[in-house]
Amino acid sequence: MAPKGSSKHRPGFHALVLSIGFVVGGLFQQLARASLPPGAVKEFLTTGVTFSVGPLPLDLVILKFGIPAIAIDVSLLSLVGVFVAYLIARSLF
Repeated sequence: MAPKGSSKHRPGFHALVLSIGFVVGGLFQQLARASLPPGAVKEFLTTGVTFSVGPLPLDLVILKFGIPAIAIDVSLLSLVGVFVAYLIARSLF
């Protein structure tokens, strides 16, 4: 009998669920920014921390180019999106 839970899935599955969760959480965050009235609740739910890397220049003598900056904005609602995606993936698979 296969083990119950997410331990039977490959790392790609977990990365996909995490990515989908952050996208759904970002949608939650944008919806909250557009619909909630100004106040403490809106600030609490939509304030995020942004992590970024780049831009990174790459010089290969013949070819020179730069890798653009990559950033991720993590807020409470994005974490809620990850949790919801995890629960849905767990119940489906």
